[in-house]
Amino acid sequence: MVSCSWEPIGKVLITMNVIWRNSVSCLRIKKVPHRYQSGNHPMVPLGSRILTDPAKVFEHNMWDHMQWSEEEAAAAGKKVEENSAVRVLLEEQVKYENEASKYWNTFYKIHKNKFFKDRNWLLREFPEIIPVDQKTEQKLQELSWDHAKTSAADGFSRRHCPTMPEENNHKKSCGSSGSQSKVGSHFSNLESKENRKGPLKTELFPGSNATFRILEVGCGAGNSVFPILNTLQNVPESFLYCCDFASRAVELVKLHSSYRAAQCYAFVHDVCDDGLPYPFPDGILDVILLVFVLSSIHPDRMQGVVNRLSNLLKPGGVLLFRDYGRYDKTQLRFKRGHCLSENFYVRGDGTRVYFFTKGEVHNMFCKAGLDEKQNLVDRRLQVNRKKQVKMHRVWVQGKFQKPLHLIQKTSKLGFSLLFHG
Repeated sequence: MVSCSWEPIGKVLITMNVIWRNSVSCLRIKKVPHRYQSGNHPMVPLGSRILTDPAKVFEHNMWDHMQWSEEEAAAAGKKVEENSAVRVLLEEQVKYENEASKYWNTFYKIHKNKFFKDRNWLLREFPEIIPVDQKTEQKLQELSWDHAKTSAADGFSRRHCPTMPEENNHKKSCGSSGSQSKVGSHFSNLESKENRKGPLKTELFPGSNATFRILEVGCGAGNSVFPILNTLQNVPESFLYCCDFASRAVELVKLHSSYRAAQCYAFVHDVCDDGLPYPFPDGILDVILLVFVLSSIHPDRMQGVVNRLSNLLKPGGVLLFRDYGRYDKTQLRFKRGHCLSENFYVRGDGTRVYFFTKGEVHNMFCKAGLDEKQNLVDRRLQVNRKKQVKMHRVWVQGKFQKPLHLIQKTSKLGFSLLFHG
């Protein structure tokens, strides 16, 4: 009979047990919080003013959840076909692409922060922006080993149990408690020699001490930034990043009286430049806000932008999207000669806009590896009571979440090896 030493197998089983228990513990501590309420049954979008009597249509400025008749849909399609018949010359299209930041800088130089209204509806539509109840959050923090840092593989260190591996090629394990130090040493032996060369260095970045991080892409003059900051002012552990590729817009945000550098970091950034680093590492964001921004980007570059943003989210993090929908009144009002490509137009000031369908939004974000939690078309009827004019507004709104599959697979693997060898 061949003798067999159980010591190596025992160490492996103990190690996998630690991985499994710590992974489950991390999942419990940093699981998708209950702030993500949308699920597969999203709440009704903006407003609840329903037009039940057509004779009363001019009694209010806006009606919610309007269904189009076949005639209205056909008329909209015909209008778009007409205003798309003549395309902008190719050399002009290249100019609009290459000088996009110039046109937006000019826009903010002229209008400053007076063109758009503050988006006070954000918190109603996107409660995910608000962290979980602070008492609950405090209890969760007491259970965790330390605040999140980034890994040495990314040029940063991580000082506590991460939510889960951020990328397949940057595998990380949960740290063990003091009582598990002996068992944890078995696990540390599995790390590469390079990771064991001396103490890990901690490099700080804006918001590095925060436990809840939000990024608004295309912040403009701050019409979303300041409603969010006002809400988070009593939540010191939260941090808001905001960026725009128009330097003038970022300047307006920083000059605003409500701007707080201790809780907000505004920076110039071109989301279309894949090689341009963000001022923070990948995989740390709880929320990304992408509202009326993607439509201003050339359709050929949208997928790359969404892919890059997906990498910034931590597992369980959510991307909140709202933008122009197909056949919105803005699209119908374009004149011939302003169409760049199908459903993509240039305004008179040189800025551009695309009009989405629900299916396009679904495909784009799912290709980026995100799970769809909400994807709906918000149809409203805007009324000019003085001129007795009715105009259809169409927006697409979605919520897309970074999946937790990796940590679930890790915990299942440990469980399987532990009990089945």
